[in-house]
Amino acid sequence: MNLFANKNYCNHEQLIFCHDPLSKLQAIIAIHNTKLGPAIGGCRMYPYATMDDAIDDVLRLSKGMTYKSAIAGLNFGGGKAVIIGDPHKDSSELLFRTFGRYVQTLSGRYITCEDVGTNPKMMEFVRIETRHVVGLPSYIGGLGDPSLVTAYGTMLGMKASLKKLPGKEDLTNIKVAIQGVGNFG
Repeated sequence: MNLFANKNYCNHEQLIFCHDPLSKLQAIIAIHNTKLGPAIGGCRMYPYATMDDAIDDVLRLSKGMTYKSAIAGLNFGGGKAVIIGDPHKDSSELLFRTFGRYVQTLSGRYITCEDVGTNPKMMEFVRIETRHVVGLPSYIGGLGDPSLVTAYGTMLGMKASLKKLPGKEDLTNIKVAIQGVGNFG
């Protein structure tokens, strides 16, 4: 694969491949844009069929995070991480601590948090190695699982979209298709 020719590459600032045989970590961190501030975006754990699939996903998702931050008026850029593996079989404290050490090497250019296949407990392991992590469990001062806030934001976005339709004020009698229903679905 020619990364620079990848349709999702879109002038990313940095793509970091993380590999550690001891912990079995295989991860990719993509930093799309840091013009407004450090890149922020979740760490997804998924058993990608191919490395190309993982690269496409992390590039696409990190670019999306740049746009989400900009639309929300936040002083953050966009980034994302993917860990290649099955979260039900391959998760371990060692794996997430090793990932945290890779995040730490970026010196705050990327802030990670949970995403599909990860959870606040896993981010607690990342936090042992770096302070550049959010989405921590509430018992250590974090906000815990952000699924409810994400769902609420999605609902507000749908309601805002209705303002473009004449005579529509709420979601009554509106059909919505949802793809990829995760925790916030």
